[in-house]
Amino acid sequence: MANLRDIRRRIKSVKNTAQITRAMQLVAAAKMKKAQDQALAGRDYSKQLNSVLSNISQNHSEETSHPLLEVREGNRELVLVISTDKGLCGPLNTNLAKKLRSSTSADADYVTVGRKLRVMLEKLKKTILADFTVKDPVPFADARAIATFLSKQFLEGNYDKVSIAYTRFVNTLTQIPEVITLLPVQAPTAVADATPTAESDYLFEPTPADVLASILPLYVNFLVYQALLEARATEHSARMVAMKAATDNAKKFIKELTLQYNKVRQAAITAELLEITTAMKAME
Repeated sequence: MANLRDIRRRIKSVKNTAQITRAMQLVAAAKMKKAQDQALAGRDYSKQLNSVLSNISQNHSEETSHPLLEVREGNRELVLVISTDKGLCGPLNTNLAKKLRSSTSADADYVTVGRKLRVMLEKLKKTILADFTVKDPVPFADARAIATFLSKQFLEGNYDKVSIAYTRFVNTLTQIPEVITLLPVQAPTAVADATPTAESDYLFEPTPADVLASILPLYVNFLVYQALLEARATEHSARMVAMKAATDNAKKFIKELTLQYNKVRQAAITAELLEITTAMKAME
């Protein structure tokens, strides 16, 4: 059985750990709220962009064409992988890695944001064309640089398909790993749940083709931006939940160690009393 000094040392160590995890929980909670608000606010804008693109594709398909809409027969795939730079966020990166393996080509090339899955891909000897660093909170300029790089690879014919692997934010406790197609742009299916209304009968000036040429690059930029926002919101949410669980476990462990300490201490006192009583009887 451990002695009292060892148990006291363990209790002190666990208390220090609990203080650290508690501090990390509070920091993640503070960042989480802002990240969640950004991710949720961007969804309305994305929905409106989808609506305009869907209208053009459905009602003016014969008048419009664009290289970013070109569907190709090849299977050369480039995947943008958005993971975290730091750990301590539960199974977030592990779940995304599983989704990545099951939903992308075995010989796909990668562009990475975040250190965790970049390291994994390097260990698997995958080709990584570029690695980007994104600030927190996510600036649109960072997303635009990534989207420009991906669009260039697609337009130059280096790849037939460009995908994004990220974790979609649902709520604080639920995050879903997803792999979506970025290029070629699939505008009609992006709003499959939308119903045609009189409000969606747009008049385009100067022409639908000119509007499409202007809006498609913006649409690609915003898809990348929204994926980054969703991934950042899930990171802070998952880290807050993980750190809360770690703090709760540490407190539970402290209680168990304190109980063990009291039992050992009581046993030591009882043993001393028995020794004193035995010695006194021996002296009679």
